[in-house]
Amino acid sequence: MKRAIQEKIQPAAQRQAQTGLILAAPVFLGSGIFFLIPFCLMLRYSLTFGIGGSRFVGLRNYREVLESPAFRLAAANTIRFLAIGLPLIMALGLLLALLLRQKLPGAGLLRRVLLLPMVLPVASIVMLVQILFAGPGILNGILEHWGLFPRQWLNGPESFWVLVGLYVWKNCGYNVVLFLAGLNMIPEELYQTAELDGAGPWAKFRFITMPLLIPSLFFGFIFSIVNSFKVYREAFLLGGEYPAQSIYLLQHFLNNNFRNLNYQRLSVAAIILFSVIFLLVGLLLWAQRKTEA
Repeated sequence: MKRAIQEKIQPAAQRQAQTGLILAAPVFLGSGIFFLIPFCLMLRYSLTFGIGGSRFVGLRNYREVLESPAFRLAAANTIRFLAIGLPLIMALGLLLALLLRQKLPGAGLLRRVLLLPMVLPVASIVMLVQILFAGPGILNGILEHWGLFPRQWLNGPESFWVLVGLYVWKNCGYNVVLFLAGLNMIPEELYQTAELDGAGPWAKFRFITMPLLIPSLFFGFIFSIVNSFKVYREAFLLGGEYPAQSIYLLQHFLNNNFRNLNYQRLSVAAIILFSVIFLLVGLLLWAQRKTEA
């Protein structure tokens, strides 16, 4: 009897597997054509020299790129941006989500203000930033009115902080919504039970909120990393192809080598960037699984 049932189940399972492969075939085909094949070509370019990669040079291109002052400047600025922007946007997003969950007066207006940058075009946001921070802009006008010296907000070291602020303001709303959804999924009974046991606000946050909010924090962190590498749009619109040194990012290095048709350096930088993102996301996945275990 058992064998007869298995003989009936196996063909059905095989048909389902075949149907799944047929339905997934366009996705696999598209990924192979538009992602896998270009990645293999890029890997080949990174190990060759000359037009069309006519001569194999091994790791020489990697050494030249790593020794390049432009690449080192771009890498240092990108690392600095990630080290400051990611913790800032995560902490601010969590703080605002906790405040909104308290249902304070004006919470609805604050939620709309946070979500507004997500629907505005990047060009409009950058235009607003230029109006505020340009040489003859509003902020320098206020400084001159107070008898202070104007600053080069978009052409000096201060442009880095302008870019960080723009990144946080534009992307913080998504993290707030994500964290708020995670907070609303935590049963209220857990907090009530903790209060009966004498737990204070800090103990409830440490032992209830944070452990149950880890999946939302993890997803928000991954999304923030992705958005941090999209900030090149804002940096390009603010400073052009060759902006101030403080906001010269890896994407500028990639774009400039592409315009100069230096595909070898472009391929090497792209592979290094991909490897860093892959290792970072892999490390986060490993940390999440270790935490859940």
